[in-house]
Amino acid sequence: MNTQWWLEACQLPDESARQAAQQRNVQLTKPAGALGRVEALVPQLAALQRRERPTLEHLWISIFAGDHGVAEEGISAYPQSVTGQMLGNFVNGGAAISVLARQLRAELEVIDLGTAVPLQPLPRVRHLGLGPGTRNFSKEPAMSAEICLRAMQAGRDSAERAGLQRTELFIGGEMGIGNTTTAAALACALLNCAPQELAGPGTGLDAAGVAHKCAVIERALALHAGPHDTCEWMQRLGGFELAALTGAYIACAQQGIVALVDGFICSVAALCAVRLNPAARDWLLFAHRSAEPGHTAVLAAMNAQPLLDLDLRLGEGSGAALAVPLLQMACALHDGMATFEEAAVAAKHS
Repeated sequence: MNTQWWLEACQLPDESARQAAQQRNVQLTKPAGALGRVEALVPQLAALQRRERPTLEHLWISIFAGDHGVAEEGISAYPQSVTGQMLGNFVNGGAAISVLARQLRAELEVIDLGTAVPLQPLPRVRHLGLGPGTRNFSKEPAMSAEICLRAMQAGRDSAERAGLQRTELFIGGEMGIGNTTTAAALACALLNCAPQELAGPGTGLDAAGVAHKCAVIERALALHAGPHDTCEWMQRLGGFELAALTGAYIACAQQGIVALVDGFICSVAALCAVRLNPAARDWLLFAHRSAEPGHTAVLAAMNAQPLLDLDLRLGEGSGAALAVPLLQMACALHDGMATFEEAAVAAKHS
């Protein structure tokens, strides 16, 4: 097995399909550019799906769950038991992403990478058992290199299962108490930013709680200071679910599957993916700008323009799921609108 599979080549977008979609777009019965940024989505999807008229009917959502040792520092408003409890809520249909997946008729996969509170096996949950969450990264590396690779492989495996189902759009989601702290710490390391620039309230911390979170991240950055590559930063400061998402995004690009990136945590994983394999960037669409203050900086680092800006901060892949209808409508407009010639409507004077 190639232990550095993430370095393998990604699929290349089909520029002829992009050009064909652009040519059709200028012939549709509307002023050029009248649909704003929506018009740019379809040529991009066309290039990635290698067809002039892209579709988004076959959707796959993978939720990666894992706990974080740094939670023992009191950086979350919720206890770690919530991570495992939410796994049951996902598969029983009660979580936001469960409702959205039903509405979208999307395949929903739930993957337990490792929780702090032991769980009985749950039906329809893939229990991988990488450990009882990560270690407290303010005191030691979050995980070993081997465990980090296994988490990345879990994401790759999920993307490959999606590929077998001819998935047209992959959404990764996450669940893990403490993971906004982990994402902020990792983003600080990758972007060379201070915690005060990127850390936010997460699940609902007040100002004092955010200040405490920043102090914990500062200690961790000082402890792990050094010229580390992206893999080592993930090992030192990351989480099981962030590593899995990173692996999933790269594997999607290698297979030629479009990935729609959710909020702050998923975007940090996407940043890791792009740092590890820059060609993966072509395959990433960004669903929304979340209410977490660090999200804007992470998006900017990838030159990403999110589709929505609704002050979302739930996670689970929910923001990405909410953006899917916009993409579907863009495809429907491109496919269903008449051209000026078909509608016998006079085009703009040349």
